[in-house]
Amino acid sequence: MTNVGGPAGSGSASVYVSSTGAPSDPVLAKILVVDDDPRNLLAVEEVLRSPGIEIVTVDSGEAALRQVLQDDFAVILLDVQMPRLDGYEVAGLIRARPRSARVPILFLTAVNKDDVHVFKGYSAGAVDYVFKPVEPLILKSKVEIFVDLYRKTEEIRRQGEEERRLLMENLRVRSEKLKAEQALRRREEHQTLVLQSLPITLYTASVEEDHRQLHFTNESVEHITGFPPEAFLGRPDFWSSRLNPDDREQVVNQLRRLPEEGMAAIEYRWRCADGTERHFLDQIVVMRDDDGRPREFFGMWFDITDRKQMEQNLLHASKLEAIGRLTGGIAHDFNNMLSVVIGNLDLLKKTIQGDEKAERRVRMAMESAQHCADLTYRLLSFSRRQPLQVSTINVKALLPGLLDLMRRTLGERINVSLRSEHEVWPIQVDRAQFEAALLNLAVNARDAMPDGGDLTISVENRAISERTNLPAGEYVVVEVSDTGTGMPPEVIERVFEPFFTTKESGKGTGLGLSMVYGFMQQSRGHAEVDSVPNAGTTIRLFMPRSEKAAARPIETQSATPGPFGAERTVLVVEDDPAVRQVVISNFRSLGFDVVEAATGDEAVRVLKANRHVRLVFSDVRMPGTLTGIDLARLIRRDWPDIRVLLTTGYVDGDTTVGDVDLLYKPYRLADLAERVRSVMEAPRTNENGALPHSAASAAE
Repeated sequence: MTNVGGPAGSGSASVYVSSTGAPSDPVLAKILVVDDDPRNLLAVEEVLRSPGIEIVTVDSGEAALRQVLQDDFAVILLDVQMPRLDGYEVAGLIRARPRSARVPILFLTAVNKDDVHVFKGYSAGAVDYVFKPVEPLILKSKVEIFVDLYRKTEEIRRQGEEERRLLMENLRVRSEKLKAEQALRRREEHQTLVLQSLPITLYTASVEEDHRQLHFTNESVEHITGFPPEAFLGRPDFWSSRLNPDDREQVVNQLRRLPEEGMAAIEYRWRCADGTERHFLDQIVVMRDDDGRPREFFGMWFDITDRKQMEQNLLHASKLEAIGRLTGGIAHDFNNMLSVVIGNLDLLKKTIQGDEKAERRVRMAMESAQHCADLTYRLLSFSRRQPLQVSTINVKALLPGLLDLMRRTLGERINVSLRSEHEVWPIQVDRAQFEAALLNLAVNARDAMPDGGDLTISVENRAISERTNLPAGEYVVVEVSDTGTGMPPEVIERVFEPFFTTKESGKGTGLGLSMVYGFMQQSRGHAEVDSVPNAGTTIRLFMPRSEKAAARPIETQSATPGPFGAERTVLVVEDDPAVRQVVISNFRSLGFDVVEAATGDEAVRVLKANRHVRLVFSDVRMPGTLTGIDLARLIRRDWPDIRVLLTTGYVDGDTTVGDVDLLYKPYRLADLAERVRSVMEAPRTNENGALPHSAASAAE
């Protein structure tokens, strides 16, 4: 082994010298730098640029995971604070993948320097922390240590490959090298030790037999499959009997052509001793005699199950991204249409008061429209294209209606019951996501009870003094218990993993429980599971107690509000004429004088001409040069006395709303009235967040 260009750590690239004396390609060390700030990426790249080093820069956790799937890296420099996936989550996913589990990770951070966050980083898999602003010499020195270690490891790997190549050559020509038998035996013993540490196993097979009996040459097969080598020789059909039936025809056809083609690489599923199916890559070479006739087969088994699982996970992730893009594309127009429907139903309700039959029909139409709105919101939340809408709720008041929905969904064979304490503390969660999580758990419980059973929802207050996975405090605990088939310990350990499922193909994505777990994490809570095979399963959701009072019931919020906008003028900015007319009618029913505009540019002209406007109600997404957010910032700068309330049916990940008040479409007239009143009564602030002079004087 020699180094070209200087000692290790000086930026030189190592060159591996093979047993033939010819140098192979130098060891190229790749460094992955992950940071959402392009300036930081450029700075780190300038510091680390050196011969024999390739620097790969990406600006997100998702892009980093894709790079880790494609390449091997000597070291990963990972920013802690990033949108969507932060550094801790990315490090955890990298560590969860066997191929990248041992890649050194250095966290880069300008914040979170306290011991708690540093400990969290080490727990996520980091080997070191580098604080911003980065000292170039320190960063370069630390990175060079891992680069040098990677090169030495890579050189050892190349040596292993060279030794395997020599093994193939020795097996092919061993009949011609009888005088070197003793030396060859010593080399084979050495290579056996190397092979035992690799995820492969070697075998030979006869070309004369109709069946396939594999003579394994090392003990690795027992570690991979659970069967000792002699098990493959006990029955002629042992190997073929455990082959997946769907793969059998393809495998048999390739084996039939093997003597003519000389080699083959076959992928198939094979059932191991524990009953699980693993994916194998079977690479086979035909060994021939001096006359060129096939003498025996020599093969290598590679366990590629983890690689297949990663490919499947990536496929599922692509499907989720497609769902998110599709949902986001239609959400704005769909919610605009629902706004017209719900707005007109609210206005119609005023004109039919006293007509019980008409009121019932309007109420049914309103409920259906709101169910459509909830469906769109849940799809957006599922694809992480909609922020959580947190409110303080009373779980005990929420559950009776939800249990009625469960009973209709789960069918008559599932007996659904509720147990709760007399008084339950309020919690702060996204109501729609919380309902979806409980429905998800209920559907999972139903699937675990194919012959019917009991589903029990329990709610209780619990004070927790000390736990490893929860801070001490007061929690509301919701338990979902079933009398189903239960789960063994090895399934319980993986039950919250994304894409893990025990259901048949096509009957489960493996996302349900992982979404519940992720929602609990977002809500500062925790989820855990207890299960016993054939005795049922209990899943507990821990949610922190809220000090705020629970929000008013939906019926109270839906009540028709009285007018309060007398002698006030509102500017309605909306490009959709139908939506704009409904909004205008709503504001007039609240007592406001209304002026209107179809675009942000037209709204500016109206504001310059009309000095009586006290509130601007604008859509976020509009044609023209000004979006609703741009308009809000302009008003805050030039007309600080005018209040702004924005509305939208969909906010994509590239839109930054900031601290502007936002009302999501579709909304009820009562929701509009409540938000308008709140905005109008809030203290005025200028573009810097301070009270303007006139408001400050009034406050004093």
